[in-house]
Amino acid sequence: MNLIFYLITFIFGTCIGSFLNCLIYRLNSKQSFLRGRSFCPHCKHELSLFDLIPIFSFIVLKGKCRYCGKKISWQYPLVEIATGGLFLLILNLQFGGSQFSIFSLLTSIRFFYLLIASSLFVLVFVYDLKHYIIPDKVIYSAIGITFFYQLIYSFQAVGPSFWSFLLSAFGAAGFFFLIWLISKGKWMGFGDVKLGFFIGFFLGWPNVLVALFSAFFIGAIIGIGLIALGKKTLKSQVPFAPFLIMGTFIALFWGQNLINWYVNFII
Repeated sequence: MNLIFYLITFIFGTCIGSFLNCLIYRLNSKQSFLRGRSFCPHCKHELSLFDLIPIFSFIVLKGKCRYCGKKISWQYPLVEIATGGLFLLILNLQFGGSQFSIFSLLTSIRFFYLLIASSLFVLVFVYDLKHYIIPDKVIYSAIGITFFYQLIYSFQAVGPSFWSFLLSAFGAAGFFFLIWLISKGKWMGFGDVKLGFFIGFFLGWPNVLVALFSAFFIGAIIGIGLIALGKKTLKSQVPFAPFLIMGTFIALFWGQNLINWYVNFII
């Protein structure tokens, strides 16, 4: 029975990933995502249901538009697969190897909160990677949702308090604000300050430290690799939000294990 739930969760995640692709395109083109059918970005032909089946349509159509023959970006299936995979990890994080029912799934507010937050992280990841900007509409919505979630669950007296999460948010945002201020925006954009606030509010202490360390470590490795391959120079602009979001997911799923390993290592 659990296998069925995992399969349903993955399929649901790929559908959300498909919707995120639509949001990414329409946010950049200043189009409403509440009305109007999906269309090919090349020939503008409206897409049928067959063209919109996550992953499957891309494979069957061989990565090309059925109407104009232009190539479909690999972004679409990759985002769908990544979102489906994240949803599976969240399901495992929330329920582990224990047996669970459809009732426990549908009534778990934390489970759906994590699905929503992870979807917003994916959106920011891809948008900043493509356009070098973090959309305010997305980041403010994410902060608002997290604010209400942490506020409501602070009354349960389980785990860190609301103020602990809020201090983590201001701490992460303050760290990036100093970098932004000292460099006058050359090393980091102000969007990263807002994203840092969201990450701190989302993870709390001490997982936010794992996220920041992981982000800078991954960023350094990839940056050195790109320079070595001649793809970038020391003066090239590189979006930092994707590294921050990778660090956030590392902290979310394996943060406590990494903290325990580090403590045992230094003792």
